[in-house]
Amino acid sequence: MEELLSGLRAAAESTRVRILFILAHGEANVSELTQILGQSQPRVSRHLKLMAEAGLISRHKEGNWVLFRLREEDMGGALARAIVDLLPGADAVLAGDLARLEEIRSRRAEAASRYFAENAARWEQLRSLHVREEDVEQAMERLAGPAPIRLHVDLGTGTGAVLRRFAGLAQQSIGIDSSRDMLAMARVNLDAAGVRNAQVRHGEIYALPFPDGFADFVTIHQVLHFLEDPVRALTEAARILEPGGRLLIVDFAPHDLDELRSEHAHRRLGIAAEHMAQWLGRAGLALAQHDVLAPPWRPQGKGLTVSLWLATQPRPAVTMPALKDHAT
Repeated sequence: MEELLSGLRAAAESTRVRILFILAHGEANVSELTQILGQSQPRVSRHLKLMAEAGLISRHKEGNWVLFRLREEDMGGALARAIVDLLPGADAVLAGDLARLEEIRSRRAEAASRYFAENAARWEQLRSLHVREEDVEQAMERLAGPAPIRLHVDLGTGTGAVLRRFAGLAQQSIGIDSSRDMLAMARVNLDAAGVRNAQVRHGEIYALPFPDGFADFVTIHQVLHFLEDPVRALTEAARILEPGGRLLIVDFAPHDLDELRSEHAHRRLGIAAEHMAQWLGRAGLALAQHDVLAPPWRPQGKGLTVSLWLATQPRPAVTMPALKDHAT
């Protein structure tokens, strides 16, 4: 009872309700919330502190940024979501907040698009600065196992490396990417490797051009740390998976290399295992396995740990017919 009352008291202020509404659409830092709300940073920080202490929101430090999101679990998380669900859809103040949030997201997306366009030709070189791709791809193969794949969809396919890696197992593969420069590189690479059972298409990871249950294997390789809304992407991936289908995710574990945000357009500095488990649960997927590849030794002492997650689309429960009672 006290936890519920504490949460209600913490939310009982108009600005705090607006903050809950904003965070329901994705995580944000103090600076972004200040821009959206049009209020001073100390005042916004005070609101965030009170709601975090009451368990309505979570605080997560990534490098020089502190990101806030709606709490996923416990009474506070349920209360925060219930408050947001009760808000009127036609409220002018909330509509303005959402419009300013979208402006911030658009600016980020434009910066990321410029980055990919400028670096498409040397993407493999940039990736080699982190964990060796050969080791990551071998780990992906081990986690996926030797079972043949009917249809493989690779989201955020980049230069097509994952398509090439699974070409021998998949009957058909499709790579999706929003960058036409990346797609051009992928086509060149697939042709050079003689891969004939794979194609690439322009598309958005949040709105995939496929029907429900389209594929039996989906991969998301080093993509989620660029995204504003990973849960939305995972939900779309789950939608196109057939019952029993598998999703294989590769991304960085949490790290403190803040320069990756400014120099390489990373939205988040890695993904914690507990956050991924929560995200997969919200997308309706079951986590099957989580593996970790330790970073290589580097003279400068900086390296990135790579995490791999295998999740499955649960099969619908089979209802056994009731046995008839045959009286004698």
